[in-house]
Order: sequence, then structure tokens, then C-alpha cells
Amino acid sequence: MSGAPWPVWALAAAVLLAVGLAAARHRRPAASGLAGAVAGVAALGAVNVLAPFTGVGLALNWFTSFMAVVLGVPGVIWLLFMRILLRT
Repeated sequence: MSGAPWPVWALAAAVLLAVGLAAARHRRPAASGLAGAVAGVAALGAVNVLAPFTGVGLALNWFTSFMAVVLGVPGVIWLLFMRILLRT
């Protein structure tokens, strides 16, 4: 079996469903979801551009991309918090 184990996919699907349901409560759900995704990608880019100055950067991989696109800026802040907390 290649790829991530099934609990990871189940958790990703649950998060995606929760974000989709939250976006559906807005008057324009597609615009709301797209704005959050763009803001998350911009925040991830800003973190990596400022990494030489701050000393904290985030690797660009499937996990960080998923967090930035689906959860937006709060997802990127959570990744930064975990990076600083765990010192990896």
C-alpha cells in the first residue's frame, strides 16, 4: 500500500467537510472559500519569503499546502506555532 494510511485520509476528508460546511453558511460560499484559500497561500508564501529574517520557515509539501489552502491563515499560524513549539 503506497501513500498515506487511511486515518490520514479520513481526517483530511473530515476537515475538508467541516470547512465546506462553514463556507456554505456564507451568502457567497464559493467566494468565501476561495478568499480563504488565497489568503492562506499568501500567508504561507510570506512566511517563506521572510524566513531568512525571522529564522522560521515552513517546508512546502502536501501537508503544509493542504493546511494553507483548506484552513487558510489560521492553518498557517497553527503550523508556525507547532514549528516553534517543537523546534524542528
